[in-house]
Amino acid sequence: ADKDPRVNDQLDEITTHTRTLVQADRLAMSERLIADLYASGIEDRILPVGATAPEFSLFDASNRLVHSRDLLAIGPLVLTFFRGRWCPYCITELEAWRGLYARVRESGALIAAVSPQTVRQNEFLSIQHALAFPVLSDPGCAVASRFGLTYTVSPSHQQYYRSILVNIPLVNGDQSWQLPLPATYVLDQDGKVLFAAAHADFRVRPEPLEALESLSGTNGPAHP
Repeated sequence: ADKDPRVNDQLDEITTHTRTLVQADRLAMSERLIADLYASGIEDRILPVGATAPEFSLFDASNRLVHSRDLLAIGPLVLTFFRGRWCPYCITELEAWRGLYARVRESGALIAAVSPQTVRQNEFLSIQHALAFPVLSDPGCAVASRFGLTYTVSPSHQQYYRSILVNIPLVNGDQSWQLPLPATYVLDQDGKVLFAAAHADFRVRPEPLEALESLSGTNGPAHP
């Protein structure tokens, strides 16, 4: 197991690389965005372990409606909420899950990724990164909100995204400027939350292997 790559090691490399490439004032804006989000206390309000996750129905990258109830009928469910294909940290995390997909299935579970971007953007992403699991479109972060993950990008930070040529209204197909905190959830077949982790700092992600550990025991004997 020592050979398993830690996602956060890869993310730290992106951060180091970014610091050498990006102008200081833009870096400062990004730091302020993280600090503001952290100060809002959003991390403390996410749907916690032990809670029952909301049911949802969202369209996948092929424009098919996917119901959480149907996924949970098959096995426990890993949900990874991500910001969009414009975020290199999100892509790195999704590729890590791609690498662990066989292990997720061996444990009897399924995985789905959820993002506010449009079905078309999710289709581009799925093809470009050869993702075998569903990538679900969550317009306006409606489902993410029910997990306590949604925030609205402030006007000054909207300007920041425009300055780095990230057109969130175009990618998400609406003008709401809603984004989710990147988060990982693991649900048992009753929809109970076994693992919940989200970070206000988008450069840090829940370790996939830690999320997978919460699955051990879920596919044991059926409930009495």
